Amino acid sequence: MDVSKPDILVVGAGPAGLMAAEAAAGSGRKVLLVDAMPSFGRKLLMAGKSGLNLTMAQPERDFMQAYTPPAFLAPMLQAFGAQHVQDWARGLGVDLFIGSTGRVFPTAMKASPLLRAWLARLAALGVESRARWQWIGLDAGAFAFETPQGARAVHPRATVLALGGASWPRLGSNGHWADILANSGVEIMPFQPSNMGFLRAWSRFMAPHFGAPIKPVGLRAGNVQGRGEFVISRLGIEGGGIYPLAAALRAGATLELDLVPDLPLARVIDKLAQRRKADSLANSLRKSLNLSAAKLALLQECARPLPHEPAALAQLLKSLLLALAGPYPMAQAISTTGGIACAAVDETLQLRALPGVFAAGEMLDWDAPTGGYLLTGCLASGRWAGQAAAQYGRSAV
Repeated sequence: MDVSKPDILVVGAGPAGLMAAEAAAGSGRKVLLVDAMPSFGRKLLMAGKSGLNLTMAQPERDFMQAYTPPAFLAPMLQAFGAQHVQDWARGLGVDLFIGSTGRVFPTAMKASPLLRAWLARLAALGVESRARWQWIGLDAGAFAFETPQGARAVHPRATVLALGGASWPRLGSNGHWADILANSGVEIMPFQPSNMGFLRAWSRFMAPHFGAPIKPVGLRAGNVQGRGEFVISRLGIEGGGIYPLAAALRAGATLELDLVPDLPLARVIDKLAQRRKADSLANSLRKSLNLSAAKLALLQECARPLPHEPAALAQLLKSLLLALAGPYPMAQAISTTGGIACAAVDETLQLRALPGVFAAGEMLDWDAPTGGYLLTGCLASGRWAGQAAAQYGRSAV
């Protein structure tokens, strides 16, 4: 293949780009896949360090409700949703298991075997790959790149952009593409961190508990509530229980915690009323409610001095307010919202301002929590864009 004139150019070799390349090549198109980094799938490999949560096994209606805006990715997820992702991974020879919460993981609990098998499949489909190709702009209809061999211009029949959002810049997602597209008339929404921790200036008494989990815990922010866990960090709080509340917290909602989510308020009051006079308040809370040292420290941090009256103390335990000072920096977020406005693409994910150019993954302004939703959305949109680009490239022959 003449890499300066492929049928389909895919820029970005994360999950969305890899899936776009697979879909386009599977349609019989000659595909050139490029990435600015020295190797492909770096963010996928980073996600795999904690087990690579591929998707979530749950009813389709519940699954769809995890996405914002809810209708934007719906047709893509219906075409390639949670079960499709599982079937696709197994087709790569990857054994999977479903955890107690419905999260789906490779049995090997890492991303590297899946990525190796995926890249081998792409090579078998004839996909040409180039690393260290940095996209720097559009020049008279050509895609201009800086490469180890110097400047290169590529003239594809159709292109899929899958350059990620603006989180984890050291892994390649730096959002620098936004200015290129904005200068070409594409509507760009401001980036905001998503699936991130939140800042809190702790007192020195919390230092021994940095890294400690708070679990189980009920969480509420605005109209969003859930149950899960989070970790006390030096900067504040982070973890899977926080991420679904990120949008509400980012908008200024107060975080409310239920430190004893398995007990109704009346039962907590009853247990506290049975406190022996010989027991300190801390010992009583540990014995009667099985509170961990980290939960006790958090309670003291947020509500000192604690009331001794059972009803008042129980109310604190069931609705502890934790003041936060905003989200972690964007570079430390798992993902971002913002980027290409949903209205800037048509139903095939083609940019209205740039015919023949499609976008996928975190470049687009949609949001989803971790738990497999984020990765599934990237895979589904990448497949959708790759298929559309292949069809467009065919008509452009």
